[in-house]
Amino acid sequence: MTLRVVLTVDPIEVTSLKKIYGDIKAVDGITFSVSKGEVFALLGPNGAGKTTAIEIMEGLRKRDQGNVKVLGFDPWKEGHKLHKKIGVIPQDFTFFEKATPREAILYYSDLFGVKTNPDQLIKEVLLEDSDKVLFENLSGGQKQKTGLALALVNSPELLFLDEPTTGLDPNARRAIWEVIRGFKAQGKTIVLTTHYLDEAQQLSDRVAIMNHGQIVAIGTADEIIEQHGSGERLEIQGTEELANYIGENTELVINYNEGIISIPLKQKIDALAALAAAEQSKLDWGEIRTRRDSLDDVFVKLVSGMVDEHGEIIFENSNGSNI
Repeated sequence: MTLRVVLTVDPIEVTSLKKIYGDIKAVDGITFSVSKGEVFALLGPNGAGKTTAIEIMEGLRKRDQGNVKVLGFDPWKEGHKLHKKIGVIPQDFTFFEKATPREAILYYSDLFGVKTNPDQLIKEVLLEDSDKVLFENLSGGQKQKTGLALALVNSPELLFLDEPTTGLDPNARRAIWEVIRGFKAQGKTIVLTTHYLDEAQQLSDRVAIMNHGQIVAIGTADEIIEQHGSGERLEIQGTEELANYIGENTELVINYNEGIISIPLKQKIDALAALAAAEQSKLDWGEIRTRRDSLDDVFVKLVSGMVDEHGEIIFENSNGSNI
């Protein structure tokens, strides 16, 4: 009997990738792979290098060093073949203002030279109620759904979604999430860039965080939090006087900042010791809670950036441009 060995190749394989612009190392030797059927999120502040890395994988920019294979193709040398097998929705997707989503799908079908069932695509992206509305009259979420439909026209094996929900209201964002989950259920491989950390945590199987052209963390969201987070802690709303009392009457590490006493918990019983000391102090104290670092917290630690109240990254490089 003859045994056949079938070697599986990851849809994306990136090794020691570099892209340099003068003195700026936009991408500085990154290595990673993306598995079939995986949602892989690439995160980072503006200027981190994620846009450059994505455009190299899409065949839109030429790399300076390293190796890149996407669906087995060299994106720069074999871009024509690759583009028939991938779907892309860029940032701030737009289309002809006087065309409807249905007309846009038919137009893209002609461009790719493929037969498409527009009704099926419209249903997949939850756009049934707007398929005959002019693009200029669509809401932001409907426009993004149109972009997603166009990215699917050629039945791609791999999707690049570049900030697909930026600027959308919470309801529209969650509608796009459902569409992306539908893609994943079909076994499609998805590379997602986003400025919303909760979005990455909700949708992605794995996350890579870039900063200054390098990948500073990679893994599942839980793995990154476990590796780079500060663990579980007890937080007590109280005064600095109370913080000092708890510290003097226990062996716990006490941190105080703007009315919040934060106590790392090595074991659950540490919380009881802290609360017993707080009660014995006879000082006023308010709300208590235990919490762990979120992906937001870890991201800020790793890139020294800022995250607004919606979980959106607002850190920029010196000239505010994307790299």
